[in-house]
Amino acid sequence: MTLLKNKTVFITGASRGIGKEIACRLAQEGANLALCAKTKTPHPKLSGTIDETAEEVEKLGGQALPLVVDVRFEEQIKKAVEKTIETFSSIDILINNASAISLTNTEETSPKSYDLMFDINARGTYFTSQACLPFLKKSNNPHIINLSPPLNMKGVWFEKHLAYTMSKYCMSMCVLGLSHELKPHSIGVNALWPKTIIATAAIKHLGGEKMLQAARKPSIVSDALLEILKKDAKSCSGNFFTDEELLKEKGVENFDSYAVNPKIKPLNDLYIS
Repeated sequence: MTLLKNKTVFITGASRGIGKEIACRLAQEGANLALCAKTKTPHPKLSGTIDETAEEVEKLGGQALPLVVDVRFEEQIKKAVEKTIETFSSIDILINNASAISLTNTEETSPKSYDLMFDINARGTYFTSQACLPFLKKSNNPHIINLSPPLNMKGVWFEKHLAYTMSKYCMSMCVLGLSHELKPHSIGVNALWPKTIIATAAIKHLGGEKMLQAARKPSIVSDALLEILKKDAKSCSGNFFTDEELLKEKGVENFDSYAVNPKIKPLNDLYIS
């Protein structure tokens, strides 16, 4: 309950899904949460707002700062970082979770969709990391974690959704590059990716209830992320972890408790062979 006491976590995409689950899990460890997302008022098609996440975080023992942030715009990122420092005095952990997805081939990908994925996944991750760096450098055991896949350069991961793969791999290249660049500052930079599909609104939209039944709950990702934060940032950097791998290290052998339907074998996520 006190692993993250007096630690401040800056997390993007915190209004729903995996981001919200991570925020709530870290709140149980006593963290201060700077909750960044675009959704302040209820969305007609998607549940969750930053204020709702903030309410849950505080019920679980964390301190919450809901911040309306669109990571496509660096000025909004900078203002959110400034407000976080003003409120909590530090940023110790950055979680780049905000992401846009469109699993379309080249002919079907519009410029608007392409730009959205690159502006959020690539540009947003890069400039959020940049804005947090001065404060991470001052922290004890600072971590950056990107929710991005291992760099698997097999053509199968490019042929059906080239733009999305390029944008997500940009997030992963930030891990690769920053883990080396920030080594002198003892900042751990790692990627985390689910071994299987996760029950989120995106999965339901892509595959309906049938695909949702073959998914795992977002709690498997949040539990795995906590295992990274337990590690020494100085020596744990540049890794492309999967949630299952981290929990197996911890001693978990049976993952049925994370399954939406334990009777159905979960489907592997993208970029997992």
